[in-house]
Amino acid sequence: MTEQREIRCLGFQAPGEPYVWSYLEDPLPEGSFQVETLYSGFSAGTELTFLKGTNPYLHARWDDAIGAFDDAAVGTVYPVPFTGYMEVGVVSVSRAASAEPGSIVALSYGHKTGHTAHGAADCFTVLDGELDPLLGIYVAQMGPICANGLLHAAAEAKGAEAAGLADGVAGRRVLVQGAGVVGLLIGLWAKRLGAEAVAVADATPARLGAVEALGLMPVDDAEGEAWRRLKDEWRSEDGTRGADLAFQCRGQAAALGSALRSLRPQGTVIDLAFYQGGADELRLGEEFHHNGLSIRCAQIARVPRGMEDRWDHRRLAAETVDLLRSDGDLLLEHVITDIVPFEEAPRFVQELGARERHSIQAVFDMRS
Repeated sequence: MTEQREIRCLGFQAPGEPYVWSYLEDPLPEGSFQVETLYSGFSAGTELTFLKGTNPYLHARWDDAIGAFDDAAVGTVYPVPFTGYMEVGVVSVSRAASAEPGSIVALSYGHKTGHTAHGAADCFTVLDGELDPLLGIYVAQMGPICANGLLHAAAEAKGAEAAGLADGVAGRRVLVQGAGVVGLLIGLWAKRLGAEAVAVADATPARLGAVEALGLMPVDDAEGEAWRRLKDEWRSEDGTRGADLAFQCRGQAAALGSALRSLRPQGTVIDLAFYQGGADELRLGEEFHHNGLSIRCAQIARVPRGMEDRWDHRRLAAETVDLLRSDGDLLLEHVITDIVPFEEAPRFVQELGARERHSIQAVFDMRS
C-alpha cells in the first residue's frame, strides 16, 4: 500500500558517541499504521547511561526466567541503535481500524522520525484535540511510570483493594526525593490527589525553582540535610516527626538514604530510581532498622500484586491524560525546558552528559 520510507534515528555508536543513522522501513502490512513523529522526549536518567557506559545491560544479561542479571554475558552491545520511550506523532497511513489518518497518537518506540505500529500489538493512546501534542510525550511511558508509583503507594496503604491513586497520598505528608521529571510529575500528582503537603528535595536551584512554580514545597538538599528540615517542620500528634511517605526519584544511594531518614516510624519509600553504582551511603542498620521502615520498588513492568485485573498500562496512561488536562499548562511552562531540533540532538546529548548545560525535560522536535 505504501513504498519504503527512510527513518532516521538517534542512537549511541559507542560510549560518548551519540549518532543519527537511518534505515528503510518496509511497506505497511495489513492491520498496521504508520506514524510520522512530532516530538520525542529525552529521558536523561536512563539514556545518559548509554552515553556513559553505565547501563547494567551493557555489563550483564537479564535472565527473565529466574529474574536476575547474569554477569557471565551481556545483554546489550554497541552500537545501541534505539533509545527513548516518549514519542507522539500523527498517523499518516493506516490499515488498522483502531487508528485513523490524521490522529495524534502517543507511543513508545524511540527517537525515530517515524514508526510502524502493529495495531492492537502496540500499546498506544489516541489524543484528543484539546491536549497540546507536546504534552503527549508523557502518555505512553513516563506518565504511567509515575502513576504506577502512586498506585504502589495506594497498595501499601490500603492493600489490593485500594480504590485509586489517591489512596496512598490523600491527607498525608509526602516527600519526593529528586526534582527531575519523575519527581516533579509525582509531586504535582500527589498535590492534585489531596496530599496534605508535598515537599520536593533537590540540590539544583533551577529545579527547586520549578518545584516552587508548581505550587510544591522546595527543600534544598545541597548539603544532604533536607531530612532535618522535614523532621523539624512535620510533627504528628503522636510525637513522631517526618514524612508519612517518600517517593525516591533520584538514582543515587545517598538519596535513598536521605529518603529513609526523612520518614516517620513505619513509613515507606516508594522507589522509582534507576541506580547504576554501588550503595556505600546506604546504612540499613540505622533509620531503616530502628524505625521499622519499608522500601518498595515500583517498576513499570508490573502493577501491585492483586491489582492486575483492574489496572494495566492503558489505565495508567488514561490517568496520565487526566493529569495533563488539568495541569498541562504548568508542565509546559516549568518542566519542559528545552525543545531541540532533531539534527542537533547528538550535540545536545553530549553537552548534557558533560554537564555543559542543564535541562529538566528536553524534547526533540523530530520534524526538523
